[in-house]
Amino acid sequence: MKIEFRNEPLTELECPVLVAFGFETHPASSGTVERLPSATRTLLDELQASGEMTGKPYECTLIHHPAGVAAQKLLVVGAGKKEKFEDAHLRRLSGAAVRYLRARNVHELAWLLGGRDAKAAGIQNVVEGAIVADYDADTLRTERNGERRIERLILAAEGAVDDAARAALERGRIIAEAQTFTRELVNEPANTLTPTKLAQRAGEMAARYGLECQVLGPQEIRDLKMGAFWAVAQGSDEPAKLIVVRYAHREAPPSPVIGLVGKGITFDTGGISIKPAADMHEMKTDMAGGATMLGVMQAIAQLKPKIRVIALVPATENMPGGNAYKPGDVITSMSGKTIEILNTDAEGRLVLADALTYAKQLGCTALIDAATLTGAVTIALGNITTGVFGWNQEWVDRILASAAATGEKMWQLPVDEDYRDLYKSAIADIANTGGRYGGAITAAMFVGEFAGDTPWVHLDIAGTRWSNEDKPYRAKGPTGHGVPTLVHLLTSLGG
Repeated sequence: MKIEFRNEPLTELECPVLVAFGFETHPASSGTVERLPSATRTLLDELQASGEMTGKPYECTLIHHPAGVAAQKLLVVGAGKKEKFEDAHLRRLSGAAVRYLRARNVHELAWLLGGRDAKAAGIQNVVEGAIVADYDADTLRTERNGERRIERLILAAEGAVDDAARAALERGRIIAEAQTFTRELVNEPANTLTPTKLAQRAGEMAARYGLECQVLGPQEIRDLKMGAFWAVAQGSDEPAKLIVVRYAHREAPPSPVIGLVGKGITFDTGGISIKPAADMHEMKTDMAGGATMLGVMQAIAQLKPKIRVIALVPATENMPGGNAYKPGDVITSMSGKTIEILNTDAEGRLVLADALTYAKQLGCTALIDAATLTGAVTIALGNITTGVFGWNQEWVDRILASAAATGEKMWQLPVDEDYRDLYKSAIADIANTGGRYGGAITAAMFVGEFAGDTPWVHLDIAGTRWSNEDKPYRAKGPTGHGVPTLVHLLTSLGG
């Protein structure tokens, strides 16, 4: 998508569609609609009076040959209640405009800037929302929606455009394209996105953006004594890969070194504790945590915050092969902790355990992991909100603040000593599952055992990594949830 600023008067700005938004109850006289000429707003007043235009969230009203402007059409998007409106809502409004117009074979639009969306944060949000909305998960269809892509987005500014506005446009583009990269990885079928292919894609991304990428194979994983990771990997014919991507700004202080660990199970059958057949096809997305961290690395490589980051993605399949690990096995993790296997479908926490241990060995002083870890978090929070867990409240608060700033929904769930009793083992140090009750909490706490005293935050994205329904502002399929939050966090840490 080509994105550019234009600042000529609306009576001279020629484009297929000009987009403005108005708030609920008075859509004809609020929001960026206020920038429209009086001749245009007279028509909007009539539509409001007749009840055809209400300003309710994502309501789209398309007007042909509007008076007073040079645009061929005018689209007014409802922005909901003004008192609840925040900058992050601009993502959804621009996304709703893009989705609505794509379906009508429009390839170019002009977004009318005015008020808060003319500031840097607003511009960034508009750009992010438009690019995110211009994605469909139909890349493998022979007849697809590719011809409906938005080719050009004009930001119709009021007056001169300064450097801050241009930087905001570029930042929005970088973050949205990183989110798209994550979504593309999550959407790819497991027969083509094997651990080897995922490592290859990570290497290509790293080479393109100047990052260092190292990929460890099966022998190196065994040599590091990653017994938990290897236990999961040994049931598959596909060789396991440990992907390590490094970013370090030359002016970054020696600390903190942020470790981003993402679960990279490219397909999860459940192993010997095999999953039901219904919906098992969705388990191609079990590497969404790893894809999230790779998307974050793509973004920070371009935004260049003054920090040090190491991303680790333990990638393998969880298969019920002849060499697969079994319920009742006891394995030894890289940390030396022994783990009794009660359920082979609780494999994500095992690969994360060794990856966290290795991240600390590489020098990481703060750890953040993202994983499609439990169905339990989806029962608790649905497909709307990510569960956040952590030993260190300062880092949890940083994550939650970044989520709020970007409009991503995240909620802290408890970690408490009393839950430890649920995953005790009679024959090993710990068991790999704590049972049905509090499942998201015990899974997170199991992972946290391997972070130890290092500040650590766990994001359970099992419910938020995918949407099974179209939204007005985003196609159904992979969401890229978590990328904006983590990029905001890292850039705020790095100045």
